[in-house]
Parts: sequence; structure tokens; C-alpha cells
Amino acid sequence: MKQVLKKGSIIVVKVGSSILTAGSNQLDKERLSALTSQVSNLKREGYAVVIVSSGAIACGMQRLGYKERPRTIVESSAAAAIGQALLMHDYERSFQAYGYCTAQILLTSDGLHDRTRYLNARNTIMHLLEKGNVVPIVNENDAVSTDEIKFGDNDKLSSLVATLIDAHLLIILSDVDGFKDAQGAVIREIHKIDSHILGLAGNTSKETSVGGMITKLEAAKIVTNSGIPMVIANGNDPEVLLKIARAEEVGSWFLPREGKMPGKKRWIAFSCRNCGKIIVDDGAREAIIKKGRSLLAIGIVSVEGEFSFGDLVVICDKNHVEIARGLSNYSRAELEKIKGMKTDSFEAVLGYYSYDEVIHRDNLVMLR
Repeated sequence: MKQVLKKGSIIVVKVGSSILTAGSNQLDKERLSALTSQVSNLKREGYAVVIVSSGAIACGMQRLGYKERPRTIVESSAAAAIGQALLMHDYERSFQAYGYCTAQILLTSDGLHDRTRYLNARNTIMHLLEKGNVVPIVNENDAVSTDEIKFGDNDKLSSLVATLIDAHLLIILSDVDGFKDAQGAVIREIHKIDSHILGLAGNTSKETSVGGMITKLEAAKIVTNSGIPMVIANGNDPEVLLKIARAEEVGSWFLPREGKMPGKKRWIAFSCRNCGKIIVDDGAREAIIKKGRSLLAIGIVSVEGEFSFGDLVVICDKNHVEIARGLSNYSRAELEKIKGMKTDSFEAVLGYYSYDEVIHRDNLVMLR
């Protein structure tokens, strides 16, 4: 069951374009002021808050004369380059009225794929939170992002930020009251994102946004598998953040798995780029899922993709259903030679011997 947050808890608040723009293609200053007022109240009550904010492209659209959301990378980048400065200027002015300053953090997905840059991003945000009077505001670096390195939407970005800093709660503010069932009633608690829940989700076609309920469910999968709860709630409510902090009956709560996933495994599971695939037999599948064992070469049926030592690979059963993912101790070329073999055969085949395990259990993550 959901619980009232403790003082000192870290809350990540994702605010969508539909909230900041009121459905138009320009920033609504009154809505921004209402958001900053709520966040300031949370900080005064002892919470640490990080905002993942959409709205940069929407702000730039007006200056460039776009009536519809840009459809190309170049147009989006141009709008973001203009709009990001405008958005941060308004955030800074609004928070200054409450005695806080803002810090801009622009991320790209390739920055989180790299372990060193991932840790630097975490350390930066955590240091800013320790200062107390700073509100970190995160957005995707749309001015330089391409299709290959984009997160895709700020719902996913907010979930990755929440796992990055080991947040206690992710709040996604949208223009709906929560996740609804087939009759239109809000489901207050969701314990598992199964096929039924996925079937209830729909998409949006708003001119200023790219998200939808599907992307919010994907975000929920990431954070709940990491041990972090998530709430979808209506950002038009001027006290919604305070109500959520008090665990009032508002929005839809996605409840997490028991126990938080360790930091390195969160990175492996959600932020590290997948480079290849390993298909395993039934024995290896059972050893990984039921016994928590490492992956050995003898259980490998085939390999796909191009990867080297230390790269992330997805582990699938013979039906190509993903069961886990982890960091490989061997390259694709090496595994082609030793798949299906016992460890004591490696040196004879490869001419050298490195590791017993293809993927050690400490570098392997299973997702429910």
C-alpha cells in the first residue's frame, strides 16, 4: 500500500507540455507559477525535488511560427534551442519569488549508457539537492539529440532520472486524473503492468506533446522494477503534489516490487545500451530465473548482434522471450566458438582462458 513520504525523501516530478501550455503552443505563465509554488511548498516541508520538464519545444514553436509540433529532428532541435532558454528563464524567475534558484541539466541517452557519465550525472544532481536551495530541472538535450540517442519522451526520461538518483517517488503530471479502466473510472492502485493494463492504455495526438498513456506505463515498468513507486495524476489540480505527498486519494499509484534494485543493476537494466542477444537453453533459463545463477557457455544456444567484453546483452529463451540482461565477459566472436561448451574447454578453443562465467550473476539483472 502507498504510504506518506518521509521528510528528506527525493521526489521526481515530470510535468508534461499539456500542463505547462494549457494545450496551446506557448507557455502558460500562471500554470508554471502554480507548479513552482507547489514544489516550493514541498521543499519547505523537507522534501528534495527534481523536475523533469517538457515544454522547451513548445516554447520555441511560437518564436519560429510553428503551428504544429515539428516532425523532423532539425525542426525540433531548432525549436528546442530557442525554447529551452525561454523555459529556464521563466522557471528561474518563478522560483526566485520563493527563495530558490534553478539548475539546468540536459541529458541524452548516450550520456547515460556510459557508466562514467551516468555516475557523473548522478553525482551532479545529488550535490545540487544537498545544497537545499536549488531545484534541478532536467530535460532531454533536444538541440543535439538524434533518433539514435533520443530517450523518445520525457516520461521515459523521468523514470531513468528517478532510478539514477534512487528517488523515493516519481510523479507524472498529466491532464488526466489517472489511469482509467474500461468504464472510465480511475484505478487507484496498480500492482502489476500486465496485458490487461496495457490493453487499457491509449495514445494522444496533442500538437505540443509526444507522450501518451503507453509511454507512462513504460516509465512505470522501469521505476517499479527498480523498487520505486510512481503516480500519474492531474497537474491541473493546484495542490496535487501536496496531496500526493500526504498519500491522499488522488491519481493512480503504481506500486513497486519489494526491495530496491542496487544502483549498478539499475544501470544495467535500464540505462545501458543493448548491443546483442544471447539465446539460452531450458537448463540455463531455469538456472538464471529460479536459482539466480550466472550464465555459463554450456547453456548458450546461439548469439546475435555485435558486442565486445563489457557490453550489455539481452538473454532470451529459445522462444526469444527476454528473461534477463547483463554485461558479457566475452565478445560475440568468442562466444560463437565456445557456446555449448564446458568451461575447461575454453583454453583449448580460444588459446586463452579469461572467465568461468559468460555473465556473472553480479552483472546480471532479471526483470519481472
